[in-house]
Amino acid sequence: MSDDAIRLGIAPIGWTNDDLPELGGEIPFEQCVSEMALAGFSGCEVGNKYPKDPAVLKKALGLRGLSICNAWFSMYLTSRPYEEVEKDFLAHCDFLHAMGAKVVGVAEQGNSIQGRQDLPVFDKKPFFSESQWKQVSEGLNRLGEAALKKDIRLTYHHHMGTGVQTTEEIDRLMESTDPELVGLLYDCGHIAFSGENPVDSLKKWLPRIWHVHLKDVRKERREKAIAEKWSFLTCVKNGVFTVPGDGSISFEPIFKELITRGYSGWWVVEAEQDPAKANPLEYALKARSFIRDKAGV
Repeated sequence: MSDDAIRLGIAPIGWTNDDLPELGGEIPFEQCVSEMALAGFSGCEVGNKYPKDPAVLKKALGLRGLSICNAWFSMYLTSRPYEEVEKDFLAHCDFLHAMGAKVVGVAEQGNSIQGRQDLPVFDKKPFFSESQWKQVSEGLNRLGEAALKKDIRLTYHHHMGTGVQTTEEIDRLMESTDPELVGLLYDCGHIAFSGENPVDSLKKWLPRIWHVHLKDVRKERREKAIAEKWSFLTCVKNGVFTVPGDGSISFEPIFKELITRGYSGWWVVEAEQDPAKANPLEYALKARSFIRDKAGV
């Protein structure tokens, strides 16, 4: 493994939550990115407090030795005309290209419940109909081709509360899309939270995994989420997720698989928590130390 094969980033969601603005609402952008750099990370994803002007954002990040590696994009291929989705997507890719990012992470939100606080994430999980699978897979191929023209690779972010959550759904999505145009944004925390082994999808799809999110899951909170029928956002507020090494996932086989099979790209710590309960700098430092000790990265 070359020294620069893996780059380590962190998502701002531990400081300020885009889906729950009240979590970390008082934390300014400057504090967030300064603490990312202080914790030893070299890159980050984009949060809702980040400057929208690439020149302004580049300067702020450059002062701290940070770069942008990805930004979430919500697709609505099952509920809006493709042309509308593509227009927004291309604008999103233009911003990422200006920031020097090489991947974009997307997820279908047309029937998602991840933002619904009134629906239990397990009991009300949505499923794609056959026509929706066709809309998503064909739309992804078209968007992936458009992204490549901007020197960006499209990755699909499987996610709790959506139509692509389980390993079976991940398999179907990968099998129904063009391997040259659509990759996987692998998130071990979402697979584990879904109740499955995160190593299985990693082994099966590693050649098409172009971006990695690292988060841990607190087993006892997951069990409570199921028993008490929590929504996804209730799970976040109650600490189901945490940083690598602070939960129940065994990361050693994940790190070993990624490193020995030559993964090249970003590992991004993405552990959405309430910053009032989990100090963002403290947990960023904890994650950085764990990854250094267990993966040598």
